[in-house]
Amino acid sequence: MAKIKKKGTSGQAKNYITRTQAVRKLQISLPDFRRLCIFKGIYPREPRNKKKASKTSTPNTTFYYTKDIQYLLHEPLLNKFRDQKALAKKIARSLGRGEVSDAARLEKNHAPKLTLDHVIKERYPTFIDALRDLDDALSLLFLFATLPSDKHVPPKTIALCQRLCHEFQHYLIVTNSLRKSFLSIKGIYYQATIQGQDIMWLVPYRFVQRVNGDVDYRIMATFVDFYTTLLGFVNFRLYSTIGLRYPPKFDTRSDENGAELAAFTLEGRTVGDKPKAIEPSKGQTNGSNKEVSKEVQAKVDKVIKSAGLDQTKDEQAMDTTEESTDAIDRFEPTAPEADTLPQPDMSGNEAGALFAPFVFYISREAPKAPLEFILRSFGCKRIGWDAVMGDGAFTHDETDPRITHQIVDRPQLPAESLPAVPAASENAVQKVKPGTRIPGRTYVQPQWVWDCINDGKLLRADLYGPGATLPPHLSPWVKPSRGGYDPRASLAEQEEEGEAEMAEDVEDAEDSDEEMADDAAAVNEKPAEESEDESVDGGMDVAGTDDDESDSEEGSDEEADEAFGGFEEEAASESEDDDEAARNQHQRELEAEAAGLPFSSSGAKDEAAKKKTSQSKKLAAKKRQEEEELERQKMMMSRKKRKLLEKMMHSNKKQSDEAAKLRSKRRKLEKGEKGSQK
Repeated sequence: MAKIKKKGTSGQAKNYITRTQAVRKLQISLPDFRRLCIFKGIYPREPRNKKKASKTSTPNTTFYYTKDIQYLLHEPLLNKFRDQKALAKKIARSLGRGEVSDAARLEKNHAPKLTLDHVIKERYPTFIDALRDLDDALSLLFLFATLPSDKHVPPKTIALCQRLCHEFQHYLIVTNSLRKSFLSIKGIYYQATIQGQDIMWLVPYRFVQRVNGDVDYRIMATFVDFYTTLLGFVNFRLYSTIGLRYPPKFDTRSDENGAELAAFTLEGRTVGDKPKAIEPSKGQTNGSNKEVSKEVQAKVDKVIKSAGLDQTKDEQAMDTTEESTDAIDRFEPTAPEADTLPQPDMSGNEAGALFAPFVFYISREAPKAPLEFILRSFGCKRIGWDAVMGDGAFTHDETDPRITHQIVDRPQLPAESLPAVPAASENAVQKVKPGTRIPGRTYVQPQWVWDCINDGKLLRADLYGPGATLPPHLSPWVKPSRGGYDPRASLAEQEEEGEAEMAEDVEDAEDSDEEMADDAAAVNEKPAEESEDESVDGGMDVAGTDDDESDSEEGSDEEADEAFGGFEEEAASESEDDDEAARNQHQRELEAEAAGLPFSSSGAKDEAAKKKTSQSKKLAAKKRQEEEELERQKMMMSRKKRKLLEKMMHSNKKQSDEAAKLRSKRRKLEKGEKGSQK
């Protein structure tokens, strides 16, 4: 007889463990268990069958892998958590006895310090793994760097996040690793390429943040502790690869004055170190070395010339090939109907030379921090701003003749509404009246900087002038698909065949319906006396008369006849339309003759209407043929392929409908703008 298996010893019941069981097995509190799971990267799991995995009848149960919890038993952080718990008991005992000094001493000198170095090494065996997981870390640290200090968020944590974020930005500036950026509702998205890895993060706008109590800041603080350790390791490795000392020098006084990025000073590892001189060997002097080297070099040159191996030409050829390989290849489509391949981004040299020859001045109303970071990342070395915005500027004088571009974000106002500028003293910087333009300088709005770096080239500055209607700011990561709406392209390039004519016909029909409705409303508006007379004489009809019934019967017979139509209905309708059009044209010619006008002016509208009707009929017939052909093809398909085709057609139709709706809105806007200009 086979041995009976005990319930809960195999299968899902053995592979999964509940959170309560895990906490009891590790012998720690629930908050410490959460912290430990966040540090180690262990998350709840969902079993296939909760009834088999759970030994209880509780439906809402959090499960973990049993192997993960078994792995946590040997974690060194468990001892730190237990030491913290023992210390908390000692402090509570001292406070209960009234020994406040002993409690303060225990908290200051005997508090165990958590180190997450070994956790970082375990979770990220290679540096590429750490770079791949850097998106969430940067987003969270940039968020905490903008939060106000509170009881939930201590100022030390905010200062640490700011310092690490500025160090990372300095690396991007030095290496020109920033590639794209986008202004969204949530904040500013950035994308950088570091060692072949694309890293994207979100930086919130610098508005006044309100810390709500809905967020569990204990869990957020745990993530911040882990991510600050991770970013510190990453920054050290990145600085070491380019030969810079880490951490860079930090000027606290300059940072308090609002310098931000300018408060850091980067230094190389060999700065200030004298290179070691090479000692000559015994029995030789410096002069003999020089003479020997000259003699040897002359002999080598003779041998090379005699053999015909001249290296200068080869070196020049190598240099030209190296210069040619620096440029990034572009993938051109071989056919117009072929798929468009994603183009590679710009190289570091191109990014470093985009704004290199310019000197920028940031006005007070423009966002200084993101503009400074982007401009420096793309090669600009000299950036100025007003002294109110902080230290670290190239110049605080707005009238400096070296400034080539000024970034403004306020519209042009009349001179009468501008305030007067107070007279400046001799040592003070000369003030410029708001709204004035210095000749020889290009004024642009901040969006010009973002659009230039996303396109990889300098765009026309006149389209981004002060007070101008800006072009659409599109996400650089969303490419326009085939059949979709592209705001940058013109309507003529995106419209389907006959779409504009059909839209005009619909608008004309809507206008005619509105006119008929207005006429009907005017006819229905009668004086009160007439309406009273009609109500007295006519009264209210309760039932229809015999004449009405006969009329309704005749109408129903006519409707039935019209519903059948016959086989030659289309040809007959076309001939009737032609006859009616001819009669209308003849009538208009007679009216034009009586008015003394030429016939051509009256017949032009008729011809245009005829063309429109013929085009619409041709388009309808073509569409009908395509639908019939598609139905015939679907009949030859299997059921599975037919279902797949219907899904594809549904998604394509949804996309085309959205694009057509956006095109119609744009068409109305352009029509309204043209009407206002007239």
